[in-house]
Amino acid sequence: MPYGRSDVPLTDAATPVVYDVTRLVTRGLNPSPNGIDRVDFALARHFLAKGATPLVCTALGPRLSDTQKALATLEAIEAYWREAADADEDGVYHSVVAALAGEGAGPDAIRLDRKPGFERVSRNWRALRDWAFHLGRSISEAPNGAVYFNATQFLLDRQWYVRWLEARPDVKPVAFIHDLLPVDHPEFFRPIEATLHPRRNRNIARMAAGVVSASRAVAERFAAFATENGRADIPDCVAPLPVSPVFETPSASPEALRGRDYFIVCGTIEPRKNHLLLLNVWRELAKGGPAPKLIVVGKRGWLNENVVDMMTRCPSLRASVIEAGGLSTPGLRRLMAGARALLMPSFGEGFGLPVAEALAAGVPVIASDLDVFRELGGDAPDFLDPLDGLGWLQAVRDYRGPDSPRRAATLARMKASTIKSDPSDFFETIDRFVATIAARAN
Repeated sequence: MPYGRSDVPLTDAATPVVYDVTRLVTRGLNPSPNGIDRVDFALARHFLAKGATPLVCTALGPRLSDTQKALATLEAIEAYWREAADADEDGVYHSVVAALAGEGAGPDAIRLDRKPGFERVSRNWRALRDWAFHLGRSISEAPNGAVYFNATQFLLDRQWYVRWLEARPDVKPVAFIHDLLPVDHPEFFRPIEATLHPRRNRNIARMAAGVVSASRAVAERFAAFATENGRADIPDCVAPLPVSPVFETPSASPEALRGRDYFIVCGTIEPRKNHLLLLNVWRELAKGGPAPKLIVVGKRGWLNENVVDMMTRCPSLRASVIEAGGLSTPGLRRLMAGARALLMPSFGEGFGLPVAEALAAGVPVIASDLDVFRELGGDAPDFLDPLDGLGWLQAVRDYRGPDSPRRAATLARMKASTIKSDPSDFFETIDRFVATIAARAN
């Protein structure tokens, strides 16, 4: 069952919702989703399945559209991402297994990308073109008293885009706040984000009737930001993200990988994810003989020249690091089953979905000692400082082999943990919050 599918509508159908699909319909050409894509997709399907009105920014500006048209686009995107497919249908997965088993084409095969068929690419190009020039209906036709839900903050930094909300004070905006990292750590992002992210969050602080966050840490940070910007009264809702049911389904390690040591790091390749630390760890490991394999799952993002140069030009890494862009979720789940651990050395996160996925799959996690990870995983993960290179080097050494005491201790903590994820809780929590916001007097 794909990520976030809800077979039973949970929100009161009487609550009018306008759901912004603008960012989502632009993601149909990306071979695999990132964390924000997954959240947006799950919420879009949830709200649209019970009749929410889709809003999309076209060449004519914000326009309302047809619910069935938006749902059809979601189905096309899901098929493109192959979220519901079997791992056996994923060419990237098979290439990773071959490389791990020593059957690949050698170091030159380090970067493994999914190359989707022409038919699927063509279909999504057509959908993107159709949305860009979609006439739709005037934004003035939005239902009276509706809740406008934006799960990505996309375009909320543009004054021309939010002008329709200023003209419709009866419509109650609700935004999903994923993090304020570009505000607090602009050095990890493109320079333009240092301007855009504060601006979009100031607009949210000024206009929002409510905000949703995946963690209490982010909710508290946004509350402080909103207070600094003159709004100390914004209702908030904390709804921890659910993981795809595929991660909670038992999965055996590929037979070809039995007894092989490998680790996984999952996330967009960008400075905040701290891939550079792991590459230096792996370069050090290679000095003592054959190193375990490191699978780097995620697309290339921004400001990553040092990481890409190391992966592609360092001889000792070319033999042990596999960059797997476009890996499907089922493929990731099956690879996780045989991994020694998921590594998450991030400098900052708003939630950390790969950590939740690994914990749900019963895979040990070695992660940065961040408040959000402790909120998510309790004491189960093995926590390290993201600057402690020697500590990460020792942890990887300790987790190697089938009889690792340190790995066994982490598994024991995971088994004893009472922190669980239930997808229905996520939707029910947001539904209750949206209904409460809708019921508030203007």
